[in-house]
Amino acid sequence: MNQASVLREFEKVGALLNGHFILSSGLHSPMFLQKALVFMHPKSTAKLCKALAKKVAEEIDLSKIDAIVSPAVGGIIPGYETARQLGLPAMYVERENGEFVVRRGFPLTKGMRVLMVEDIVTTGVSSRECIATIRATGAKVTAAACLIDRSGGKAKVGVKLISLTQMNIPAYPANKLPPELAALPATKPGSRGLA
Repeated sequence: MNQASVLREFEKVGALLNGHFILSSGLHSPMFLQKALVFMHPKSTAKLCKALAKKVAEEIDLSKIDAIVSPAVGGIIPGYETARQLGLPAMYVERENGEFVVRRGFPLTKGMRVLMVEDIVTTGVSSRECIATIRATGAKVTAAACLIDRSGGKAKVGVKLISLTQMNIPAYPANKLPPELAALPATKPGSRGLA
């Protein structure tokens, strides 16, 4: 899938939003990709994750991956579906008192080789936090993957990042907003800070 076809999956369900958004990273942006609206459609989700799985298989040796781990909440569905496409187990980390932890009896163990799968990367903060949590179990993160890297390839997550598509969507600190963005009321549609 190319960038246009990925964005079409978002556009056809009204998930490509324009306005003034406060991202999970705290940055402000004129565009928000409301992936939850895509993930409520199994066919669209399967199509995107099948393409991501194919790209992952082209870039890394899948025989060196034992499982996929994703950050909750946004990464659970694409992590699961990408794992399904690759025939691998899917697990996730979730926030407890603001920090990612491994719960629910997920068997992340020393030496396990993991592909971390995320939904959308902007700054890479959630990905780095997820990777640190995985590593704290003794597991090894071989690579990371995401549906959309909205940093245009600038986000660093600490391992190779494979994205289905890259976009360079502007994001600004709150004190450096362009006037046209500052003039719009801001909304915060993301999930960080919940539970």
